Amino acid sequence: MTFVRETGLIFWSQLRANLRNPVWVIIGVAQPILYLLLFGPLVKGIAPSLGQGADPWKILTPALIIQIGLFGSAFAGFGIVSELRAGVVERQRVTPAARGALLLGRVLKDMVLLIVQAAILVVVAMAVFGLRPDPLGLVLSVLLISIMAAGLASASYALGLWAKQESTLASVINSISVPVMLLSGILLPMNVGPTWLQNLAKVNPFSHTVDAARALFRGDFGSSDVWVGTVVTVALALVLMTVGARSFARDNA
Repeated sequence: MTFVRETGLIFWSQLRANLRNPVWVIIGVAQPILYLLLFGPLVKGIAPSLGQGADPWKILTPALIIQIGLFGSAFAGFGIVSELRAGVVERQRVTPAARGALLLGRVLKDMVLLIVQAAILVVVAMAVFGLRPDPLGLVLSVLLISIMAAGLASASYALGLWAKQESTLASVINSISVPVMLLSGILLPMNVGPTWLQNLAKVNPFSHTVDAARALFRGDFGSSDVWVGTVVTVALALVLMTVGARSFARDNA
């Protein structure tokens, strides 16, 4: 129970900081909504090439939720750099609080922000474009993407503790996040690309998360994409969270 309480205290302190300055949450969801409004009609125009009966909004919307999780979580490390500079992390480390709680509280905050942003995006897609996802599939897809975001946020916090400055962190994240996004099929399914690009995308674990989320949105629970994507996403998240937890335990502020 002590670990749970410590995690809750860190979670609430982190969430309050975001509630006092919600501009980044708004910015985080504004870009995907613009993609939905501006890029959605283009996806609708090529819908026939995506397969018979393909719904462009069920293809684009879950991918944009993943985009929110990808970039929002990847840049979470900037917060830890700021806290390092202010001495917040140092003060937390001299307390008896478990190092895992210091990470998990922050990660849970990032997951909650993602869920709120995803809900806003889905509501816009339903109200404006008539998106009608499978209700259970919608919940499961957001849960899966939240797990992905937990792993990414953990890795970003570890990078922040290592880099200790925004310029280094930005260089590393930008070098990784853009290729990962392009090879995950977020904007367009990778099956519309050449074979060599499809094979390259299969190496990207986030492409499996995208495929799983799209299948869940359709309500295709028996699809192999769902099971493969779930296993890959959970396994990667556990590895990255382990790395993040060890960084909090090992590095000195």
